[in-house]
Amino acid sequence: MRLVLIDGEHYPDVIRWAIKKIGNVCCAVFLGGSEKIGKLEDLERVIGIPLYHDADYLKALERAIIENPVREVVDLSDEPILNYEDRFRIASLLMKYGITYRGADFEFKPKKMRGIKKPSLAVIGTGKRVGKTAVSGFVARTLKEVAKPIIVTMGRGGPETPEIIYGDKFEITPEFLLKMAEKGKHAASDHFEDALTARVTTVGCRRCGGGMAGFSFFDIVEEGIKIAEKLEGDVIILEGSGATFPAFRADKYITVVGATQKLSFIKGYFGPFRVGLADLVVVTMADMVSKRKINAVEKAIERINPDADVHLTAFRPKLLGKAEGRAVLIMTAPRKAVKRAANYIEEQYGIEIVGISPNLANRSKLRNDLKTFRNYDTVLVELKAAAVDVVTREALKGGKKIVYLDNEPVNVDGKNLREAVLKLGKELLEGRR
Repeated sequence: MRLVLIDGEHYPDVIRWAIKKIGNVCCAVFLGGSEKIGKLEDLERVIGIPLYHDADYLKALERAIIENPVREVVDLSDEPILNYEDRFRIASLLMKYGITYRGADFEFKPKKMRGIKKPSLAVIGTGKRVGKTAVSGFVARTLKEVAKPIIVTMGRGGPETPEIIYGDKFEITPEFLLKMAEKGKHAASDHFEDALTARVTTVGCRRCGGGMAGFSFFDIVEEGIKIAEKLEGDVIILEGSGATFPAFRADKYITVVGATQKLSFIKGYFGPFRVGLADLVVVTMADMVSKRKINAVEKAIERINPDADVHLTAFRPKLLGKAEGRAVLIMTAPRKAVKRAANYIEEQYGIEIVGISPNLANRSKLRNDLKTFRNYDTVLVELKAAAVDVVTREALKGGKKIVYLDNEPVNVDGKNLREAVLKLGKELLEGRR
């Protein structure tokens, strides 16, 4: 069945003519405009199908697709009633319900969201470098209090076939990671990082390409989930990659939003789709922007998903080993954030940071930075990007100690993210019993 979107800038008999041409139309949603129509009751009588309307047309559309077996929405509206932003809002809502959205010269067709046998939670992001893997690790560590989680990743550097890392059964050392890199593996891929920081079992998968709504062109996540379903564990955590996430319907969703992102990436395009899925929204790097920007981000999230539990957080570096002597710090974050992390580490751990680099994700610049460092004993580095094949290799070669670091999300709004994650986990487990 089809639903049509209509407006008052078209004459009723023209709308009726178009509906007849489309065929198999169950109902219509009125978007606004009054130039060429009279009363809505008269419009409904002329077009001959039920007409849904509301001051907020998205509410009317959602009501219509819940009450009718709609598989496709056809847009018969036009400027000035709908602009580009409006159409992306509509597309985001329809993507959530798995409904195709078609217009005169466009079509958004969602992937089928498949189910998972075990209780599941997806951690997705509104972009790359928003701290999604750090949040996933935090979620897994927290859920260990009430369950045995397994993380399934889908990194761009993931393995060709799903790879299991038993992070809870053996120590992941720099030597082990370098050995993996020498075998041709991307040893800083998300499943290695999660296994190191959360000490849980992870299943690494790969993907290539990412669509506008967040689905990948190719991935092997289905194979990874089948493996995870057979492993010992209570909850499967699906970790997205950048703005991409698996085409599987999770029981619960955590959406990670970067406060430093452009606001349009959150409230526009397919940002509302990702935010709209969330039970819990974690706004990261809230300490790196103005209060005005934070307020704008909160308002955007509230408008899209008023039912979501929103947490404003900042990342605090956490050393996963004991540092010795003088140290250098290497991260993927902007230089300003790396300086802030360096100050925090010096204050909390009593370590002197004698050099920093924000170029972990840029191998050529990173190698240049490494050449400038002098008189240091320890390398502090995130397990990302070139952390193993460049940093770990050079550090071990030079007799330096390697200490990997995690980024812990800490509330800056007086809330308790840990308790929120535990609550979500308990609801998840109880809902599947």
